[in-house]
Amino acid sequence: MPVFRSSAAVLALIGAVLAAPALAQKSAPPLAAHRATYDLSLLKAQGSKAPTAAAGRIAFDFSGSACDGYTQEFRQYTEIQPAEGEARVSDMRSTTYEDGEGRKFRFKMQTRGSRGDSDETDGSAGLSRDGALSVELKRPRRAKLDLAQGVLFPTEHLRRVIVAARAGERMFETKVYDGSDSGERVYDTLAVIGAPAQREAEEKAAQIPALKGMKRYPVAISYFEAGKKDAPPNYVLSFDLYENGVARALRLDYGDFVLAGEMTSLEVRPTVGCKK
Repeated sequence: MPVFRSSAAVLALIGAVLAAPALAQKSAPPLAAHRATYDLSLLKAQGSKAPTAAAGRIAFDFSGSACDGYTQEFRQYTEIQPAEGEARVSDMRSTTYEDGEGRKFRFKMQTRGSRGDSDETDGSAGLSRDGALSVELKRPRRAKLDLAQGVLFPTEHLRRVIVAARAGERMFETKVYDGSDSGERVYDTLAVIGAPAQREAEEKAAQIPALKGMKRYPVAISYFEAGKKDAPPNYVLSFDLYENGVARALRLDYGDFVLAGEMTSLEVRPTVGCKK
């Protein structure tokens, strides 16, 4: 769920984009328009800098189609209690649009902190025919950037992971751009994909007709600074991924602590067909 890097937000993927075109053409179910919420809690903490408690919520809304493009609205509110001092609050919101071909991307993100500080990123990006990524920023500064070659945007990234999972692939790596980090950074990613889950999902929210009988795969996506895949990842996003793009059982690993995200509500809306 490209989606969750955008807590970023978030999350191995291309097998090399240039080596994947045949794989990308294999069929996969359409991505489902849906709205989901996840309650966050502290799952694990280690080291002197790790928090002693954490709580929060993610609200995620995904809509659109391969014809009209995809819109994501994301909000993550997190309150973290460090070992010393006052609790720290972060309220991150983002809205993105990606065209159905995965070649154009618009993004707007805002993060507010405990002390009233605010960071905002606003811009657009596109891929040329040879796969070169160009970015035009409005905020935090006006700039035109040429960043990398062979990059995927979040929804196309998610779709490629699903296609790889359905094909029995267990690893998929690629470069990903999602507009985070002031809109100036491309991540190397590695997605590790497990075998289809055998047990029924535990959450009541996931026990709905739209997901009944649909395969889901455990996925862990590591995000690395470009050119530094031999170093530890900046963070790892793990989740169970359904073939229609819905995700459950989130795990956000920031190194010294891990947040768990339990799905508490899910609404899957009817798939909108292409207009003739």
